Amino acid sequence: MTQSTHAGRDDRNGARSQIKILVPDDHSMVSLLGSRDELLHVIERAFHADIHVRGNEITVTGAEAETDLVSRLFAELIDLLKGGTQLTPDAVERSLAMLRNESGERPAEVLTLDVLSSRGRTIRPKTLNQKRYVDAIDKHTIVFGIGPAGTGKTYLAMAKAVKALQDKKVNRIILTRPAVEAGERLGFLPGTLYEKIDPYLRPLYDALHDMVDPDSIPRLMAAGTIEVAPLAYMRGRTLNDSFIILDEAQNTSPEQMKMFLTRLGFGSKVVVTGDVTQVDLPNGHLSGLRVVQDILEGVDDIHFCRLNSHDVVRHKLVTDIVEAYSRFDEVARQGGKGDRVSEIKGAAGGRGGSRKRGR
Repeated sequence: MTQSTHAGRDDRNGARSQIKILVPDDHSMVSLLGSRDELLHVIERAFHADIHVRGNEITVTGAEAETDLVSRLFAELIDLLKGGTQLTPDAVERSLAMLRNESGERPAEVLTLDVLSSRGRTIRPKTLNQKRYVDAIDKHTIVFGIGPAGTGKTYLAMAKAVKALQDKKVNRIILTRPAVEAGERLGFLPGTLYEKIDPYLRPLYDALHDMVDPDSIPRLMAAGTIEVAPLAYMRGRTLNDSFIILDEAQNTSPEQMKMFLTRLGFGSKVVVTGDVTQVDLPNGHLSGLRVVQDILEGVDDIHFCRLNSHDVVRHKLVTDIVEAYSRFDEVARQGGKGDRVSEIKGAAGGRGGSRKRGR
């Protein structure tokens, strides 16, 4: 519940107002504000407004636009607590980013969408684009998840696959990726077939172990309920009643991409994930993921979902790294690559230590 009053005018920010937010008794202020006011400090740093807490009442004074946004943010955080979500600084920052973007979707609805509950934890989208990606998988037969590392493309697709298997919407899960470093020619590598392909498929196994009882995975694989294989093993097959994930699709050739997509059978769903900025193919070779966007964009029941650096859910530095590389690539495309490389190397060489980021 909020109460607002106008409190004069501020020359810099326009009309000022004061809003009082009454927190329901059944919500602990510690949960809302964080241990030692950790979450309150995150909110205070994000706004040019005075925020005071007394009992279960929060008073916000500042420019009208700021106090209104603070009020909306606390309303979303209270609803998240009602839904059983444990608040963290990351959840607060992501909620605020959604409100600032004015996407029309409430953070409380985005951050409480359960994709999969397994092994004592619940997997949920953490950004609006991730929610749209998950929704697209429900609505379309083929979905392309395109974006940088750490945006949850493969992990959320895997969660949807396991959920579909649990709900008996499909009979099996098929996970595949190109073994591009070996050129898909695995015969010269030492060891058994499993030992040869394991390094290339290990990231898929790692995600699978987070969602399925590890003791049951060998049994499910032996029965063919879960299959993890290099892309080359998909040729000549028709995959019915399956949830099929193609990971690292930027490393497919256009011919491989066409071959994979035409494996689709009745009752199946396909998710293709990749990062078009991280192509490992030899120079001169086209990426199937880049080409397919021009070929299939606009085709019914095929959806392209594009994620960006704001959807990175790893360490905050990963977002900064992705954005820095994007800026570097943009300069390179404009023809200033050589000068920019020299500039970066010079800056790196002249730095004696770390530098704090300003606000």
